[in-house]
Amino acid sequence: MAKDKNDRIITSRTGSLVAAAKKTKTNKVTWEFPLIKKNLIILAIGVGTIIIGYLLMATGITDQPAVESGKWNNVFAVSIGPILLVLGYCFIIPYGLWKFFGTTKTPE
Repeated sequence: MAKDKNDRIITSRTGSLVAAAKKTKTNKVTWEFPLIKKNLIILAIGVGTIIIGYLLMATGITDQPAVESGKWNNVFAVSIGPILLVLGYCFIIPYGLWKFFGTTKTPE
């Protein structure tokens, strides 16, 4: 077996190159959690908004939630609670998951 200028071993039968053990480098792959502190704060705000929306909707559970003319007694349970739920589920939580606050690293 012979070696070329890059310390690779050339086998005599096949003529293929085999890398010597001292020249091989292993690239260690590291995985970083993609959500940072800002993302988690936005997600917590979204969960808090959803909880407040459900609590406001629960205020409409009474013995007489509506008057005889067909109007509801509690505006919070009918309009503000569902609006908060839509904001939390459709806007705040997806924004917290998709927004990237970190810096992009170029591979070396």
